[in-house]
Amino acid sequence: MEMTIAEKVSYIKGLVEGMKLDTETNEGKILAAIIDVLGDIAVNIEDIDEDLAEVTDIVTDVEDAVMDLEDEIYGDEECDCCDCDDDELYEITCPACNNTITADFDVISSGAIDCPNCGEKLEFDLSALEDCDCCE
Repeated sequence: MEMTIAEKVSYIKGLVEGMKLDTETNEGKILAAIIDVLGDIAVNIEDIDEDLAEVTDIVTDVEDAVMDLEDEIYGDEECDCCDCDDDELYEITCPACNNTITADFDVISSGAIDCPNCGEKLEFDLSALEDCDCCE
């Protein structure tokens, strides 16, 4: 199991104490000050980690509540009539220059785009989606 930052700082502090470092010398004063600062930083990081975990939980709860509310208001709009996932990315290979382009459904549904590499007009056959009301 990996040590936390606070545990690592405590370990270093123990090493320094075990070395019986003279904290009256300039070097000893600097090392003692550095170790104290490291301890403060470790405590702050632990606090931030706890706060972040709490915020993450709250955001997840809010996200779930919003999704439930969307389902209640808009209903389940999942489409079983076709494969028109808006988040899905498609790879298109230009027949003129063999450049591979990645595009999402919105780009594909436009019907055509110009190849960014050579300018060739790439047209998409959307006839399979004509009977699908959700993809228009």
